[in-house]
Amino acid sequence: MRQRRLAALALAAALAVTSAGCTVERHWGGGSKAGGGGKAKVGLVTKTDTNPYFVELRAAAKAAAEANGADFSALAGQFDGDNDGQVRAIENLMQQGANTILITPSSSTGVLDAIDRARKAGVLVIALDTATEPDTAVDATFATDNFEAGRQQGSYVKAALAGKPPKLFMVDGTAGSTVDTQRHTGFLKGIGLTDASPEIKGKTPANGDQSLAQQGVENLLQRTTDINAVYTMNEPMGRGTYAALQARGLVNQLVMGSIDGGCEGVKNVRDGQYAATVMQFPKKMAEQGVLAAVEYAKTGKKPSGFVNTGSAVITDKPIPGVESQDTKWGLENCWGTK
Repeated sequence: MRQRRLAALALAAALAVTSAGCTVERHWGGGSKAGGGGKAKVGLVTKTDTNPYFVELRAAAKAAAEANGADFSALAGQFDGDNDGQVRAIENLMQQGANTILITPSSSTGVLDAIDRARKAGVLVIALDTATEPDTAVDATFATDNFEAGRQQGSYVKAALAGKPPKLFMVDGTAGSTVDTQRHTGFLKGIGLTDASPEIKGKTPANGDQSLAQQGVENLLQRTTDINAVYTMNEPMGRGTYAALQARGLVNQLVMGSIDGGCEGVKNVRDGQYAATVMQFPKKMAEQGVLAAVEYAKTGKKPSGFVNTGSAVITDKPIPGVESQDTKWGLENCWGTK
């Protein structure tokens, strides 16, 4: 009877988490000390659990936790922008006794209250991939310098145009998100334009989604096909953009760039779908986050500030003055399924 009651309680807890809009990797039991003299209990909260980028981040964090003797649990929102789901995930991890929470916030401001409650309870909170606003809302951020990644893409596209004035489409992510804003403004810096520049022939938001990117670019092409450059905020949107351009026979008249560095994206570059992508390194973010969690659990020492985990232009069409690696190197260092 006692075993049946325990099983029923476990099932109820699992159902409660599922109904709260979060997905579960694994939970530990019991409480823990916040920092100093205890075992690291690391919780990871990602934007979704289906995007290959966050799958890689979760796998790397789990492997690092296992290698360093830390307990690990991973939760995620149900979709990109699910702030309420991420808030519930933070609360769930606190109840489970996490002493460090690593989070890729869907909104840079949407989870600040929950993060504040966690920090006041002695939990170390580290942002991975996406910074909060303000950045001091978390103890530290381990991420790509997304402005720099955008600037690298813009510099490559400008150089590849070889002096021709750009006629540009911009395929953006989720309006208002920190990553989207930083990559967008970095690209404009690299290509030498502003949001008011007449060289921008159209913009469309696509929320990181391949299908939405394809639909958005198809709509833009109804206004004009006189373009020679395309910015895409990430590789899934790059693939959707390519599909729209290919259907109109335009892919050979323009230079398109992207950002992510997933193995599929590197193959897209190798196969000529777009000229370059900017690789980021989620494995490094996850590993450094877990190591900081282990250190905090042992000594109470917290990391602080922004830690840039790097980015690199990947292309098989190198251009003097733009530092880059080829797709062979990219496939050796990419994330996701090779």
